[in-house]
Amino acid sequence: MLPWVALAFGLCIGSFLNVVIYRLPRMLEREWLLQAPEVLEEASALQSSPQASPLAAAVRRLIEPVTRERVGLVLPRSRCPACGRGIAAWQNIPVLSYLLLRGRCANCRARISLRYPAIEAVAGLGAFYCAYRFGAAPQAIAAALFFWATLALAVIDQQTGFLPDDITLPLLWTGLLFNVWGTFVPLGEAVLGAAAGYLVLWLINATFRALRGIDGMGAGDFKMTAAVGAFLGWKALLMVILLSSVVGLVFGSAQMLAARRGLDLKFRFHFGPYIAIAGVAAMFWGPVLVQRYPLLRPFP
Repeated sequence: MLPWVALAFGLCIGSFLNVVIYRLPRMLEREWLLQAPEVLEEASALQSSPQASPLAAAVRRLIEPVTRERVGLVLPRSRCPACGRGIAAWQNIPVLSYLLLRGRCANCRARISLRYPAIEAVAGLGAFYCAYRFGAAPQAIAAALFFWATLALAVIDQQTGFLPDDITLPLLWTGLLFNVWGTFVPLGEAVLGAAAGYLVLWLINATFRALRGIDGMGAGDFKMTAAVGAFLGWKALLMVILLSSVVGLVFGSAQMLAARRGLDLKFRFHFGPYIAIAGVAAMFWGPVLVQRYPLLRPFP
């Protein structure tokens, strides 16, 4: 029964992940906008510039309509983005409500994005497999948390290009805490994995910046890879980096082939989704992949 209970719970978590994916970037944007006038006023005080203070006031007036509404992960209640009407409880049942409503708002009949039931279904199936793969053990809980967090990060990065610290840093600490008891790897390997995961991508980006003069990836990618290393240890990092590169190559090739045929897949080239796919693959099927492809071993 455990996998089926996990499936039901995972579907509910998927519904919450939809809220996180939609609202967290907007919450961060609101916070950044609120900080902009304060930064200008601090610059005015430090540089004794008479122009910065009026500019700060103008910026505050400009952003006031955007920042007026306070949005959190719990309140206000979910509502239709088209008509603004609140969503009733029966309309918020994961996957089932989408099917009953035939993918449209019950009030204004606006189309509901397929992304919402898809994320709910993926979160539920991920929880099901975690319970099936690891059974009634701490590994199942840790793997489910890892799966849900990387799913949210992948979608947010794909949509916005950002990997929020509000998810990457707690995920990193969660991995280290679970490995205090050796849930996946000994704590020493987890600590080295977190450090190496950050430093490897940082060095790659530093080299790219030295050669091209621009950043090839953001700091969020470093932190997400560090979180993967905190869960799986430093020995899994080679596998994760190689798999993520292969996944990126596959998506990039598909995008180019589609462009030649006049199709736009509307897929942005961000590294977060590739790290997520590689991290999940390494967690669930790492030993099988290493056995089949010896190149993925840390020391061939």
